[in-house]
Amino acid sequence: MSKTDVRAPEAADAELVVRLAFGSMAAQTLRAAVRLKVVELVGDAQRRAADVAADAGTAHQPMTRLLRALAGLGLLAEHAPDTFSLTPAGALLDPGHPASLTSFAGMFTDPTLLRAWEHLDTSVRTGEIAFDAVFGTDFFRHLGQHPELSAQFNAAMSQATGATAAALPHAFDFGRFTSVTDVGGGDGTLLAGVLDAHPALTGVVFDTTDGLADTPRTLERHGLTERCSTAAGDFFHAVPKGSDLYLIKSVLHDWTDDQAVTILGHCRAVLPPGGRVLIVEPVLPEVVDIHAEADVTDGGTTYLTDLNMMVNVGGRERTRKDFEDLCRRAGLTPISITPLAGAAPFSLIEASAD
Repeated sequence: MSKTDVRAPEAADAELVVRLAFGSMAAQTLRAAVRLKVVELVGDAQRRAADVAADAGTAHQPMTRLLRALAGLGLLAEHAPDTFSLTPAGALLDPGHPASLTSFAGMFTDPTLLRAWEHLDTSVRTGEIAFDAVFGTDFFRHLGQHPELSAQFNAAMSQATGATAAALPHAFDFGRFTSVTDVGGGDGTLLAGVLDAHPALTGVVFDTTDGLADTPRTLERHGLTERCSTAAGDFFHAVPKGSDLYLIKSVLHDWTDDQAVTILGHCRAVLPPGGRVLIVEPVLPEVVDIHAEADVTDGGTTYLTDLNMMVNVGGRERTRKDFEDLCRRAGLTPISITPLAGAAPFSLIEASAD
């Protein structure tokens, strides 16, 4: 091939590569903003960088440079030299915002989560979990040994569930059922959303003792202490009996196929006649298409999540066929797989034992 056969890169091509190369720097800019409480200090009005710096206990010029970087990333707006306000996206980094992503941003920019990513190439070569090699234990045991990190992880998962908790109750016919067990339900955010919208239902949040640390507060805040209980345990050993619907969100992608089949099999073992298992997870298309609606909405994040599963916990994101295969291996019949409107990139996978 001659030099004349090679297409010269367009400016947009180079911009894409450069933007991706700067991605980790953007993440650390976000992390610094959270740690310095920039969003809380800017507040609801326009503020001068000097005042933000004084309140944060930093020097004026470095704070100005940070605020301008945040403006360049779309989290702040600079109205006049040295004067800034929040954008709607930036406001999501306020811990008091009802849709706050502060804990989520903190967790996903935490050095603990990112260290294994330095060995992504090794995981690709070997298929091994980089986190285990770096830390000498697996991710969830590491969380158990570090209570502060575990609390941040639980808060991050709760924040990440907000959109799903708002959309799910209206996207599935919960009226057919009497009781829902949320397997790996964390602080109860998802199940609280379902029970709020369906007063005839009762529920159980099932998770590890650490995972349930904040659940009583969630249930009390929603007035659900009489309709919803908690159960501590290990879904690799069993899940509680007594419900006719078992809900599993963002759990299976943490685990290998065999482990996922074990979890689903335990749900199958306690499923009564007419009962259902409802899996809530992203469903990857068979072919990546950045122009397809799902991939445009997601911005490619689900594929990065897939790599995150590889390096940190050994799980994976899956396609429709993958989920159908898991269900069948666990003795379940997949009934439907539908996108969850309002909570992209999640889909609902409904399965029965019939």
